[in-house]
Amino acid sequence: MAEEQSHLLVEKKDGVMILTMNRPAARNSLSPQMLVKLGEAWYEFRDTLDLRVAILTGTGDEDFCAGGDLKLTMPLITGARQPEDEWDRRLMENMTVFTDAILRGFELYKPVIAAVNGSALGGGTEMTNACDLRVAAEGAVFGTPEAKVGLLPGGGSISRLPRQIPYAKAMEMLLIGGTFTAREALDMGLLNYVVPRDQLMDKALELAGKLSENGPLAVSKIKEGVVRTSGVPLDKALEIENEVSVAVMTSKDAREGPRAFKEKRKPNFTGE
Repeated sequence: MAEEQSHLLVEKKDGVMILTMNRPAARNSLSPQMLVKLGEAWYEFRDTLDLRVAILTGTGDEDFCAGGDLKLTMPLITGARQPEDEWDRRLMENMTVFTDAILRGFELYKPVIAAVNGSALGGGTEMTNACDLRVAAEGAVFGTPEAKVGLLPGGGSISRLPRQIPYAKAMEMLLIGGTFTAREALDMGLLNYVVPRDQLMDKALELAGKLSENGPLAVSKIKEGVVRTSGVPLDKALEIENEVSVAVMTSKDAREGPRAFKEKRKPNFTGE
């Protein structure tokens, strides 16, 4: 069940973990509490065999996530204010939680779907970039406006955007800092689908269902191979591909899948 009165709502159903950023009055910005809870949720997702897919979304129709809270989180991190509660202290005791929470450098090989319900500027776009499949509502907007105020999008966009979309569009987004509609983001390859707002979660759950039906070990090893070979010379990349291939081809799932196909039944994948 979802956690009430929390900055992050967590729901688990049929092998899918749904994480909902829940601060609509603050544009679903990342508070210390939300960051700590996101980190805990990603750790649980990574370590729980029965959880196969995660969906990340936000509460409301206006905002997916506006990035770090400029009143709470950023002053805490820069030392402009001192820890005031449990969440502040937990975040400052282990700053790795911050980067893990936004999936920056966190080793996670299970698939994550972004269901972008509204504005995803700054950190919202960066968290979208960190997800494997991306669905957006028609009214969503994207952008990294940090350069406009003398900052930079250091939550992963500098590294990820030029690898994920055409270089010229990545540099336009990063350097000029303008906004892009969901349709424009779709055209440049940042998104998989754009749907009406009331169909957003249905589409995300449809994709999650398809992922859940596939062999979980195969899915995770495919993602691992893609992540680990990114930017690596071809000979080294092929070595990594061989490594993940062996792990899958020697598994129980690799025997179960073809057997189920032959017997015209649904495979019983165990992730082993």
